[in-house]
Order: sequence, then C-alpha cells, then structure tokens
Amino acid sequence: MDKIDLAFTLDESMRPVDGRLTFDGEGVITVRENGERTRSLSAKDAKEAQVLGGVGCALILLTYENAPDIALARFDMSRLKAAGEWCKIVNHAIETGKPAFDDAIEPEVCEKCGKTLPEGMRVCPFCFSKTGLLKRVWSLMKPFRREAIISEAFIALSGVIYLSVPVLNRVLIDNYLAPRLGTAAQIMLLAGFMFLARAIGEVIFVLSSRVYARVGTLFSNHLRDLAYAKIQKLSMTALGRRTPGELIRRVMEDTVTIKDFLTDYGRWMVDMGLMFIASMVILALTNWRLTLLVFAPIPIVVVALYRFRSMIHIRYERQWRKNSRAQSILHDIIKGIRTVKSFGAEDREIAKFAGVSKDLAQVMTNNETMWALLFPAVTFFSGIGEFMVLYIGGKWILGGSLSLGVLVQFTMFLGYIYQPLRWLVSFPRMLADAMTSLVKMFEILDEEADIQETALSKDADVSGGVDYQSVSFGYKSYEPVLKEVSFTIEPGEMIGIVGKSGAGKSTLINLMLRLYDPNTGRITLSGEDLRAVSPRLLHEKAGVVFQDTFLFAGTIYDNILYAKPDATAAEVIAACVAANAHDFIMKSADGYDTLIGESGYSLSGGERQRLAIARAIIKHPRLLILDEATSSLDLETESIIQDSLNNLTRKRTTIAIAHRLSTLRAANRLIVLDKGRIAEMGDHMQLLRRKGIYYKLVMAQRQTNKAAG
Repeated sequence: MDKIDLAFTLDESMRPVDGRLTFDGEGVITVRENGERTRSLSAKDAKEAQVLGGVGCALILLTYENAPDIALARFDMSRLKAAGEWCKIVNHAIETGKPAFDDAIEPEVCEKCGKTLPEGMRVCPFCFSKTGLLKRVWSLMKPFRREAIISEAFIALSGVIYLSVPVLNRVLIDNYLAPRLGTAAQIMLLAGFMFLARAIGEVIFVLSSRVYARVGTLFSNHLRDLAYAKIQKLSMTALGRRTPGELIRRVMEDTVTIKDFLTDYGRWMVDMGLMFIASMVILALTNWRLTLLVFAPIPIVVVALYRFRSMIHIRYERQWRKNSRAQSILHDIIKGIRTVKSFGAEDREIAKFAGVSKDLAQVMTNNETMWALLFPAVTFFSGIGEFMVLYIGGKWILGGSLSLGVLVQFTMFLGYIYQPLRWLVSFPRMLADAMTSLVKMFEILDEEADIQETALSKDADVSGGVDYQSVSFGYKSYEPVLKEVSFTIEPGEMIGIVGKSGAGKSTLINLMLRLYDPNTGRITLSGEDLRAVSPRLLHEKAGVVFQDTFLFAGTIYDNILYAKPDATAAEVIAACVAANAHDFIMKSADGYDTLIGESGYSLSGGERQRLAIARAIIKHPRLLILDEATSSLDLETESIIQDSLNNLTRKRTTIAIAHRLSTLRAANRLIVLDKGRIAEMGDHMQLLRRKGIYYKLVMAQRQTNKAAG
C-alpha cells in the first residue's frame, strides 16, 4: 500500500458530498469531491494535521508555522475516529519524512451500504453474500456430507410415504365408503396400508433425525475447534481488538446457533420443499381449479417476507451486539471480582450490568413483539386458502361436480401445503440469527495472522547471541513505541532494560518473543533473522517470567508442569527449590497437589511469582526473559530469590526488565530506554558516573526507599 484514503461526507457549505482525502507516499494530499479532484497540496511544509470537533460534525485542519491553516474536509461524527487515525499517519510522515501505510485505518462504517460496522468487526453483516456463506458452510461440512445426504434422503422418503395416506383416504371414501360398495376386509386392507405407511414413515423419520442430530453436533464441534485453533494463532494485535467475552461468544454460542440452524432448519428446508412440490403436483393432477384456490394467498406471504427480511436481519444483529456487550462486562466483572470488592464497587458494577442487561432485554422484547405481530398476521393470510377450499369445494360437492373423497384429500393435503408456508414465515428470523453468527465466525477464520509461520520456518538456535538492528515498532506503525533501536547481546550475557513507564521496555521483549514483528529493521537470533524462526519452537525453548503472573486453575504441580509436560516429579521439585518455592508448597494443605483458584488468587503475590519462576526454570532455557520477575516479592524474599535468579541466569542469554534497579546490578550491561530510543548503555557503575537518566532513576528510588524505611 502506497497511500491511505479517508472518506468525508460534507463540503465547505455543509452540503452532503461523496468526498475522499488521499495521502500518498510523496507526501501529497489530494481532495476529491464526487469523484472530481478539487485540489492537491503538499504536507511536507505543514506543522501538523488535526481534527477539530464541532456540533454534529468535525473538520480536518492542516496547520502551518508561517502560513494560514487550511481546512481539508468536513465530515459527520461517524468518521471521527477514522479521521483521527488519518491525521496520525500524516503527522508521522511530517515528523519522520517516512510515510507509514502498513496499517489500514479501521473502518467505522461500511463503504458499500453506509451502515455503522459493529464494534470489533471489519466485515459488514448487512452486505455479505448469503449464498457465498452457505457455500462455505457446505465446504466445511465435507467430512459429514455423506451422513447428511443420507439423512436428508430418508427424511424425504418418509415425507413421500406420508403423502400416500391422503391418496389412500380418497380412494377409501370415493370407491368404498361413499357408494357403500366396500367390504369390511377391503376397508381393513386400506386402513392397514395407511397405518403401515404412517408407521414406516415415522420409523424412517426417527432414524434419520438421530443421524442428522449427530451430524449437526459433530459439525458444531468442528467449527468450535476451528475457531478456537484460529484464536490461538491470532496475533496480540488482533486479539486486542476484541473483548474476551466476544471471543468466547463466537467460539461457544455462535457455533451452537449455526448448529441449531442446520439441524432444525437446514434439514427441514429440503423436506418441506419436496413435500410442497409433491403435494402441489398431486393436487394439480387431481383438480387444478381447486388447487388454484389453495395457492391464492401464497403471493401475500412471499411479498410480506421479502419486505420484512432486511428489517429482521438488522434487529437480530443488534440483539447479537447487545448480548455480546453484556457477556463482555460479565466476564470482566467476574475475572476482576477481587478488585471490585477491594474498592467497594459492588453496587456500581451491579448497576452497570443491570444497565446493559436492560438494553438487551429491551431489544429482545422489541424483536419478540415485532415477531408476535408479524407471525400471526402472515399465518392468518396463509390460511385463507383453507377456508376458500372448504367453501368452494363444499359448493361443488352439493352441485355434484366434486366427490367427497377429493375434498377430504385436499383438506388433508392442506397441512402439507401450509405447514411449509408457516415454517417459511419463521425462516427469516432463524436465517438472520444464523447468518449473523456465520459472518462473525468466518471473520475470525479468515483473519490473517500478523505473525506468519511459513514452510521455511526454522528451529530456534538460542545458544548464540541476539542482535537488534535499527528496530522500529509501533502497535500501529505510525505511532512508534521503539525508534531505531540497535544493540547486541553476546551469548550467555545478561542485559538489563530500564526506563520510565511507557518507554518501550515490555515492547522490546515482546519483539524478542516474536509476539510481534518489527515495522522496520530486524532482530537476529544466533545470526538468523527472527522472522525465519518458528514462533512455536522459539517459545518452547525460551523461558519467560512476566510481570503479571498468570496461573491456571488446578494444582501447583500442574502449573509447574505446564511449561514442560514430560518433566519428572524430581525436575518439578528441583525447579521449585531453585525458585525458593518448595518450602511454602510443602506447608500447603496438600503440598504439590494443592488446588489453587483461577489466576492463583489463593496464593500471595510473592508465591505466585515464585511459581512462575519455577515454571520458567523447569524448561532449562538457553534464552531467559524476565519482566519484573521480583516485582511482587518483599525485600527479604527478593534477596533470597535473587541468588536463585543469579544461578539461573549464569551461562544463559538473559534479557531482564526491573523497576527495582538493585536487581540488575549483576547485569553485564544496562540499556536505558527513553521515549522509545536508547538513551544510555553501560554497566551499573558506568551509568552512575555519567549522572544521566539512569543516575536520576537510582537516586529517586533511593529516596523512595528511605521514605518507606
């Protein structure tokens, strides 16, 4: 991409316009209105681009040091966020002279239909191709197609068998009962055939339903596995765009919605269609004039469904969003319940959830109210034909132009005709719900991972050094966190990373773990470009202790074993001894089999941190990354565990971040980051003698320790 576009909606006179701002790699801004270029100007001499908000609208202003400011475009508030991102890209180019077009501006509205996109989605749920989605579903059903087709065939067969009952009933009435010519044996024989047809149809239907239910469950499980596997492979950037509650809903609830649609409506679609066509043919061959009366109300039903289909879809997409929002809040509140209670915010959180729950209830009530009005009305009109058949058919019987058996056959077939119509009335509702879930499911499955593992990905040799070569990175490339960072870590060397909050320390190690790839520059490991290294194999060989320790619900033993599933009990104990965790574990109720709650809330912060260190130690990593590994330890415990860390880091390539600068005195070198750049580099004493940023950090920390003492 060598340019970035932004749509705007108002001209200088505040009239609606189809406008577009384009910023290209030459630093030129082009303004187009209704497809016509109105002006072009260079941004190189500008000071900055900024968004000025107004009442109901806003504008983008290009400001200069020694020249009048220029209003580039006006737009409604739906484009506000996108306009802000566009200005950041322009300002980055003005500041650095290097346009960054790697990151597309997240769209807020669909350019095709103009509707607001649901939060966290790039795909418009209103403009997708339903046919295309169903084709993709069919392709995903490949492992289950054979059973599904067989089940559909047997359901259709049972339907055809059912259709023989009204025909036999007509024969019984017209040939044996009405003329009173039949014998008891003949009547018994025909009744037996009808009973047998019914029984065989029911048996076939039950068996096919069981097969189809199995197919639906297996397919739902297949979709769930695909979605979960894809989420595991998504980058941190992609995951950050969505809430945990939304991701959980896509994996668990959307797959169930899709399964219900396939099992409850997908299979009936074929059955109802065949029943409808077969019934129509039989009735038309029996009496075509009476058949016309049966189908008289069908155009009313079709037109009504067509008129309401888009409204139904919008309503159920809105219900999905409200439900997702409620689940996200519920997930966050439960996960952070200790924080909620610590701040006495229970009532506040109750009120927050009650608010979103009320919104969801209102949307659901509106949808059900609309459906309660629509469904009976359409059902009533679809039944008009039944009254017409009884009235006209009755007159024809009295006039002698129609037999009683034919009328009875028609009335019995009315169920087979109008049941598909009544089913069709509720179909758009289920279709809208299922299509919304399918769009969101396929959006996850189609999202490209930022971190690619190609067929040429290599195993990670972590015995060598690490080299950062002019590395720049931003979670959005036009908002760099690290800027032209270069340094080398020799094999077995320990490097300490220090700096103020937001300086880019954690970002530095995130790049080392290949959770992200640099925007520019490169990182090499043992002389190999990190982009050529398999992230999975790299993570298997690196040991990591993060600042925010995460422990899984389960036993202490299982949490240590998580890093190395094939480790022996002796290895687990040795790792815990090295991390100074063995003593407190043995004092626990069940020792290593002690159950800890989710995130390890039953343990103290220091205990959780030591378990995290033990989990890193058990891998015997050649590359060790410590992100505030002793941040949750008291001074006494820190001094004890520091010896373990010193033993752990010996002869291992280590990158360590710490706010307690005393923990980094053993580092071979210290790198001081400031505003994303390397400000200072050297050992502890060298940096103290410089009396720069590091010196000020040390002095400030000493003053804090004195005040605390």
